[in-house]
Amino acid sequence: MKTFAIVLFWVACATAQPMESTLQGRLPARWWRQATMAEKLGLTADQQKRMEDNFQQSRVKLIELNASVDKEEAVLEPLVAAERPDEAKIRVQIDRIAQARAELEKANANMLLGVRMILTSKQWKKLQDSGGVGPRPRNVAK
Repeated sequence: MKTFAIVLFWVACATAQPMESTLQGRLPARWWRQATMAEKLGLTADQQKRMEDNFQQSRVKLIELNASVDKEEAVLEPLVAAERPDEAKIRVQIDRIAQARAELEKANANMLLGVRMILTSKQWKKLQDSGGVGPRPRNVAK
């Protein structure tokens, strides 16, 4: 019973919905196209074009990697739902899901890095201050 509870815990972790996008909840996708944001950051037409190109180059790969995560999760579902779950097969599938998610996150981070490299330091700071993309320092409790 303890082993089954552990397996269920890992399955729950493995099938938790990944964040749709690092931008979710912060800025709308393609925020560089919005006149107010472009003006606020002082984006040039060239920067906007380069960001759009970066997005388009990454888009198909991100769609494919997201589909890969969905596929691996779909394979896991019947393994867990089986009357007698095969723990070894489930663990292998959990690893496959984790790998697929890692590849998706890496591709997303690389796309965001591409955006960061287009912005000046001043523009990046303004974007961060407005609740934009990218990592921020964690609040440390005193």
